[in-house]
Amino acid sequence: MHFLVTGGTGFIGRPLVERLLARGDKITLLTRDFDKAKKMFNGPINLIGSVKDSGLEVDGVINLAGAPIIDKRWTARRKKVLKQSRLGITQDIIDWLKKCDKKPECFISGSAIGYYGNYPEAARLDEEARTRQCFASELCQEWEAIAEQATPLGVRVCRVRTGVVLAKHGGALKRMLLPFSLGLGGRIASGNQWFSWIHLDDMLALLLFLIDTKTISGGVNATAPYPVTNADFSHQLAHKLKRPMLMPMPAAIAILLFGEASELLLEGQQVVPKKLLDNGFKFTYSQLNKALDNIL
Repeated sequence: MHFLVTGGTGFIGRPLVERLLARGDKITLLTRDFDKAKKMFNGPINLIGSVKDSGLEVDGVINLAGAPIIDKRWTARRKKVLKQSRLGITQDIIDWLKKCDKKPECFISGSAIGYYGNYPEAARLDEEARTRQCFASELCQEWEAIAEQATPLGVRVCRVRTGVVLAKHGGALKRMLLPFSLGLGGRIASGNQWFSWIHLDDMLALLLFLIDTKTISGGVNATAPYPVTNADFSHQLAHKLKRPMLMPMPAAIAILLFGEASELLLEGQQVVPKKLLDNGFKFTYSQLNKALDNIL
């Protein structure tokens, strides 16, 4: 199969492209940095800077582009970057799809569990859960609404609501390893907020599963079946590293450091992957204990 991929040089995109190439698929990568992409991949990859007037015909689209959501405070300028990096490129793809004579079979488009808004209580959220309004939810809802415009074009759309992806070489866990290794890690505030996570290997496997399983469409929760609280996650990570938890982060410090974005750390959601489980997807790392053993 031939896939158009956005975000293909990122934390999830790069290993996904490598897996697609390994199984014999053809890749066209939408990227702004041709030099970086050329150095990153050994396989034959076609690079384009825009889909507009590209004349491209593909079997599927995988849209993983988006600036990191919690790396910086949500100033008005940062919110604009977060929106444009997600909404702009997704709208460009939709505009291109509308002009395509031969439509791709599937559009696997990124989203996040922030779609549901903040649920500090112990509600279990499957794909039918109601949303609660906040910036992250509004952003994801708008992002998904743009992607869904491909459905009336005859394209199967999967909107992948990703939790915290765990891997040693990148993402949230990489930033946690140094303080926890020094014994300076700890829970955030009460630690009772839910932490919905997924091992990178399972994340890659479920993306391939969504590509190949033609009966799945709509919103899909990309999280492990057993989320944990922030306190439980912190305890397990410290235990695996054989270090004490000496430095819990008070809520006031999180708010001081991250401003409005601190709600992602302080409130959270307990998200479950009902649609994946109902369709027979098998997680390699359902439990956090096993996932951390593998990663560390």
